[in-house]
Amino acid sequence: MTTTQGLDRDGCIAREGSLDRVPPAFAPVVAAARERIAAAFGPDRLHSAYLYGSVPRGTATPGVSDLDLLLALHHEPTAADRAGADALEAALDGEFAQVNGVGVVLAGTDTLLSELERHDLGWFVACLCTPLLGEDLAARLPRYRPTPLLARETNGDLALFLPRWRERLAAADTAADPEAELRRLARAVSRHLVRTCLTLVMPRWGGWTSDLAASAEVFAGYYPERAAQARLAVTVARTAATTAAADRAALTVLVDDLGPWLAAEYAAVHGTKAPRP
Repeated sequence: MTTTQGLDRDGCIAREGSLDRVPPAFAPVVAAARERIAAAFGPDRLHSAYLYGSVPRGTATPGVSDLDLLLALHHEPTAADRAGADALEAALDGEFAQVNGVGVVLAGTDTLLSELERHDLGWFVACLCTPLLGEDLAARLPRYRPTPLLARETNGDLALFLPRWRERLAAADTAADPEAELRRLARAVSRHLVRTCLTLVMPRWGGWTSDLAASAEVFAGYYPERAAQARLAVTVARTAATTAAADRAALTVLVDDLGPWLAAEYAAVHGTKAPRP
């Protein structure tokens, strides 16, 4: 049972989603996803499947929200697995107008349960993912509290993303569909930055939320001088999927100003995330 600030009665982060919370408009999409995942991957490849994001939280908006899926495989993902996931994304996105994009993340169970990923992907599965198919890996993972360790291992690698975002922003005009590329980048950058703002202050605040607006306000209480930029990131995240053109000026502020400051402050407060292979 959730009490306050996303925690259960023991002070651990409560799992935030449930199939019972899926809005009725999205129920057919979820049912189709379950059926097609099982058919496409089968028991020899698929260990379990999960929903995450606004759909299992019950906050999804038809025509605006995307459908996010995690597939845990018995083995590390192969090129064939990725091709199957891409086909699944395209089929669901093309058939169901209520979703504005479908994303399928693939990971091997050994990785998800590894010590290296215990406070990143492991936490993600245990706290942010809702079981859809198969054995729930959360039963093999610990319970999590909003600690500095969790903060470091979830978002302590922001500095690695900044050069990639700058490259994508600079190259957007030469993409096949420049506006679509800018919208995708704006959506990814803004969400990532708001969540990093939250986890920066999460141990001091002592809670968890996936709500972007609430995250920005929690952050603003500790860094009022950066509150306007955090709120700008929320606005960009909300409008990226629904506007015809992304706000390049706002995106530039996030990538070139808020991002570098946030990465430096994060490293000073929590340190950097353990390197991945």
